[in-house]
Amino acid sequence: MSFLILSLFCIFSCKVQQFSAPEYGKNETENQFAIKKVNNFRTVGNIKNTEGKTLKEGKLYRSGHLHQLKNNSFKELERLGIKEIIDLRNKKEIADKPDHLPENMVYKNYSAFEDQGDQLSQAKKLVLKGKVNGSDANKRMLDFYKDYVTENPEIIKKIITEILESDHPVLYHCTAGKDRTGIITALILTILKFDKETIYNDYLLSNNLRKKLVQKRLNLADHLHFIYPKMDIKVLEKLSWIESDYLDAAFDEINKKYGSMDIYIQQVLGISENKRQQYIQKFTY
Repeated sequence: MSFLILSLFCIFSCKVQQFSAPEYGKNETENQFAIKKVNNFRTVGNIKNTEGKTLKEGKLYRSGHLHQLKNNSFKELERLGIKEIIDLRNKKEIADKPDHLPENMVYKNYSAFEDQGDQLSQAKKLVLKGKVNGSDANKRMLDFYKDYVTENPEIIKKIITEILESDHPVLYHCTAGKDRTGIITALILTILKFDKETIYNDYLLSNNLRKKLVQKRLNLADHLHFIYPKMDIKVLEKLSWIESDYLDAAFDEINKKYGSMDIYIQQVLGISENKRQQYIQKFTY
């Protein structure tokens, strides 16, 4: 009886939302692995750089958090040769949902963004109260991308160096595997001299792989909108999908602050042209 009342209340109270169509990656060339309870898991590979060289598969892995990784999936990580996990999340995110990993796995945490004063939780409350709209959320996402690559460059340098210097496959991840993980991947592919179209296609594949998850989340929020009637569903859209504009913001900020991506790679990340060529030789064929 209560379910019927709830359903009727929703029918008369919920607004019908017109969701925006996200950008999707066009070429799904990367191998994806279905690992239970781990979202957006894939290897970056089988793509060609500007010099005509192909990125080796099985060297770089990326995903969302591993909090719900099942014990019976440990063997899958072992089969893929993954021996090191780099967690890009902040301390609070890790405390709330720590990675569940095999005992012999090397685990490292490098957070270039710390949530001082529980900002994320405070932001969620503002969203539910309708004090943040879609435009606000868009600006926050753009600002996040700008800040991530420039506020703590030493941390970005550590992350990139750790991944590129490793002698075995590395899996790096954040919460959804789309923003921080997407930025790090874009920087690595830039270092390895992949063109913009290839880099952005890889970045947007997160929308392809998270499509069912995000649509389910948006539909649920729409149907339960009467609980938080002031909440702007467009905010959830902005936080759930990724957009080319976000990655543009990161690259534009680098160019604005440092002059060019090559200068950023050499002076901030500490990668000389000679070292860059060594990485290209290591990760491509």
